[in-house]
Amino acid sequence: MTRTLPKVAIIGAGSSGMIACRELKVRGIPFDCFEKGSQAGGNWIFKNDNGMSAAYRSLHINTSRQQMEFLCFPMPRHYPTYPHHSQIAEYFDAFLDHFRLKEDITFNTEVKKAEPQKDGSWQLTLANGTQPVYDAVIVANGHHWDPRWPEPAFPGEFHGITMHSHAYLDPTEPHELIDRNVLVVGMGNSAMDIACELGNRGVARNVYLSARSGTHIMPKFFGSRPADAFLRHPGREPFWWEHIVPYQYFEKVAFPLISWKIRRAVGRPEDYGLPKPRHAFGMAHPTISSEVHIRLGSGDIKPKPNIKELQGDRVQFVDGSVVPIDAIIYATGYKISFPFFDKTVLPYENNDLPLFKRMMSPRYDNLLFLGLVQPLCSIMPIAELQASFMGDYLLGTYRLPDKDTMDKVMRAEHEMMKRRYTDSQRHTIQINCLEYSYDLRKEFKEGRKRAERWADKPERVPTTFPSAVRV
Repeated sequence: MTRTLPKVAIIGAGSSGMIACRELKVRGIPFDCFEKGSQAGGNWIFKNDNGMSAAYRSLHINTSRQQMEFLCFPMPRHYPTYPHHSQIAEYFDAFLDHFRLKEDITFNTEVKKAEPQKDGSWQLTLANGTQPVYDAVIVANGHHWDPRWPEPAFPGEFHGITMHSHAYLDPTEPHELIDRNVLVVGMGNSAMDIACELGNRGVARNVYLSARSGTHIMPKFFGSRPADAFLRHPGREPFWWEHIVPYQYFEKVAFPLISWKIRRAVGRPEDYGLPKPRHAFGMAHPTISSEVHIRLGSGDIKPKPNIKELQGDRVQFVDGSVVPIDAIIYATGYKISFPFFDKTVLPYENNDLPLFKRMMSPRYDNLLFLGLVQPLCSIMPIAELQASFMGDYLLGTYRLPDKDTMDKVMRAEHEMMKRRYTDSQRHTIQINCLEYSYDLRKEFKEGRKRAERWADKPERVPTTFPSAVRV
């Protein structure tokens, strides 16, 4: 039977872009993948020449190997539970070789513009000046590359080194931090890792950790098991209870239990001088660290409240204390950015971008966002599931609901997540991994039934794919 297939552009060859290439290739869907740098792997390529990696020299993953791996290509069993970034880069390279994807990626090619055309297609403008046209675009440019600084900025002036954690590589790059007084601002994973590294004896002279609000800190292990061992890998079949127990009820039992386990294992943040979290466990993304408690307890890291004022070579905190500081590292998160889109293409503010199933806007049925989530698990299994969804959609074996239904579902889910998680720019794209993967599988089935009802009609793929390939 003759089928109509769209030609697709994939923007970015990080972990999400790579799995998109694989899912389209196995389905025979024609595509071009454009990567700004000289190699694939995105955030996990140390000193990536695309300038978008936030990896530092000592970085290890903070979800376990078993929970991070692609199901279609498991990680080597000899890898440790929490591999180093260099091992993740090797894994990605092996993934590309296994599926023969390197030949499908156009490296050293930045997408400068992506513009919708009157006929529904998308025209890309590449750095070399060429302007290819595609039936659909998958956006996989990541959301941990455009640094977000404190807003509003702290009053006063600082005369020392100021940098974002995105630029941090080690205690000597890009700035010499040995034997200096360093202030790290933030309570996320990067803030904890960097503070712990600088807090080692013989590195920084003094390390201060400042936070505006508290967060729950989960150790990497409970006993000898990784902390995320209780989770289902998002790509696997749901647990039996997921078909019966609503997630809101499950969380009411599971989250207090996890919080109790954390207190038993390492105590509470306020026991170490850190701010007391104003939210219950599960209402915000937790920080993963097994070392920060030791560093705080040993005096290698000194906790401080929020900054009140910058005073040249000193910093005053809201508790009135003042300390000499040589360098400030802001680990204050990232902005969601699409530099290739005009602001009118998809207007949004403060990282707040509602999408149907966190992938599509009802405004465009041929613009897909991959990996644009902040999961309580690794993003890679979620991206694998999303890429499979997108592959079926582009193939025509899945069909979207009508635009009004998409909009209604999208807004309801977005508002529910806002009520469920802490109101901040960090949590606008937050998801619960088990719930999200369960709901996406459910939508898979419903969309395939819709597609089957249209099987005897010519609209095997959306009609906005004007130059689709007939095979």
